[in-house]
Amino acid sequence: MLTYDFLLVGAGLFNAIFAREATKQGKKCLVVEKRNHIGGNLYCENIEGINVHKYGAHIFHTSNKEVWDYMNELCEFNHYVNSPLARYKNKVYNLPFNMHTFYQLWGTTTPEEAEAKIESQRVKIDDPKNVEEQALSLVGSDIYEKLIKGYTEKQWGIAATQLPAFIIKRLPLRFTYNNNYFNDPYQGIPKGGYNPIFEKCFSQCDVLLNTDFLQNRHLAKEAETVIFTGMIDTYYEYCFGALEYRSLYFENEVLDTDNFQGNAVVNYTERKIPFTRIIEHKHFELGQQPKTVITREYPQAWEIGLEPFYPINTEQNNCLYQRYKTLAEKEKNVFFGGRLGGYRYFDMDQIVKSAIELFNNMKLHNREN
Repeated sequence: MLTYDFLLVGAGLFNAIFAREATKQGKKCLVVEKRNHIGGNLYCENIEGINVHKYGAHIFHTSNKEVWDYMNELCEFNHYVNSPLARYKNKVYNLPFNMHTFYQLWGTTTPEEAEAKIESQRVKIDDPKNVEEQALSLVGSDIYEKLIKGYTEKQWGIAATQLPAFIIKRLPLRFTYNNNYFNDPYQGIPKGGYNPIFEKCFSQCDVLLNTDFLQNRHLAKEAETVIFTGMIDTYYEYCFGALEYRSLYFENEVLDTDNFQGNAVVNYTERKIPFTRIIEHKHFELGQQPKTVITREYPQAWEIGLEPFYPINTEQNNCLYQRYKTLAEKEKNVFFGGRLGGYRYFDMDQIVKSAIELFNNMKLHNREN
């Protein structure tokens, strides 16, 4: 007799939400996580009384009222608004590109002046072949050279002239004095960090940490259904080849000051500076601690054994993923979810919605059968 209804591979957000829905229905779940903690990339480590986002900054935001209400059942959000800054050659610019940015670049004070300046710098390119051409055709030379080029090249590890144009489909320009990065009406950081969300969601589950499912596939025999949120190509042992990702590594530093940069996120857009941004974690929760913790975030090439952060959705990789997806669709009791299972970058609200939808669809299917 099977011990569990579900084996959840990975203790990140997708499986946390799935586990909550399943256990509310009396289902038994076993969670298998290769790291030494639950929470996936949302895991926070407490340092000097500050919730440090161990795997990079994560701000919850959504336009979906149902998802927002759902998450508010799991935590209380603060009123943090994401307003990152960009630093280029010791000058600071507001993001996203808005009237503050345009004033900082050119001294323009009206939308008409800013629009005219951008239009004068745009390069007419009917069919952009790369990121550089795409950006120049959208926003012109100043914004591209100071705020896009170096950051993008660091992020992807390749010259902008060699990056496909689709990476920058659009570059939003706001002709208002609005520094709110997101257009979504709901956003914030959970008070006390993200960890309590996962503790609640997995509270009724059995959890195995420091356990790599791929080296312990026999665990699948313990459950009726497997929800796999790891890399889909690893599940199939790279039978068609490895999908490509970009990776990151993080350098934390505790500073004996109460305020290092005055903002949670500052992007460094010069190519010669090796990191892409500095995160000062206390500002996510409006902290007043006597010390501060900063993290320098460095992009790096991904290879097997490193953490995969960003799928590289080139045409070649997407075709390769479709081959794996075709295999997955033939599975009767294995389902793939999340960023790695779907080989696509998802915002957190999309993860929450898709996990709930998967469980509800499975529940409906079982009723019909």
